[in-house]
Amino acid sequence: MNILFMGPPGAGKGTQAAAVVNDFGIPHISTGDAFRLAIKQETPIGIKAKEYMDQGLLVPDDVTIGIVAERLQQSDCEKGFLLDGFPRTLSQAEALEGILSQLNTRLDHVINLKVDRDKLLARLTGRRICKDCGATYHVIFNPSKQEGVCDIDGGQLYQRSDDNEESVGKRLDEYINKTAPLLDFYESKSLLRQINGEQDIDTVSTDIVSILRG
Repeated sequence: MNILFMGPPGAGKGTQAAAVVNDFGIPHISTGDAFRLAIKQETPIGIKAKEYMDQGLLVPDDVTIGIVAERLQQSDCEKGFLLDGFPRTLSQAEALEGILSQLNTRLDHVINLKVDRDKLLARLTGRRICKDCGATYHVIFNPSKQEGVCDIDGGQLYQRSDDNEESVGKRLDEYINKTAPLLDFYESKSLLRQINGEQDIDTVSTDIVSILRG
């Protein structure tokens, strides 16, 4: 099964992706992970991406698309995959269509997690992350047992510099302007499945799995 997760920052894509890949036995592919793997394996496209990243430059679309294409051809994707963070634009979505066509496959579902903007602001500005293991907490929705301390390894919790209200607002605006039009693209292909991401985590998971198994 080939799945694409969509939704604005803070919608819970990472949390729900973990549940889905565990349930269906398919890899969770984020662009960040795909980049790191290509660079670690020193593939030609990974080396090219690293050159841009080392200079602090944005990686061009053609390189990003090449890395995703390379990742989708790996053996663990034979039974399907869950894409998260790609595509972000219509041109990338069209490129993904071409990649999948060459692999003789297609997307089965595009899951969009819908969450109100004000709730996204509250979620993202309250997020705290462990410096050691990367575990994520929230000061309201999922606080650690001891304030500022990770429950797992006792590491110090910190707030990302871009998790302030101004930065979060800009990220949400960028998502709406660039990525939201993709919803119309996938709606026209009858692939879009809308999920209320404001429900509790388990209910959202149940709704997603129900659609995927339906």
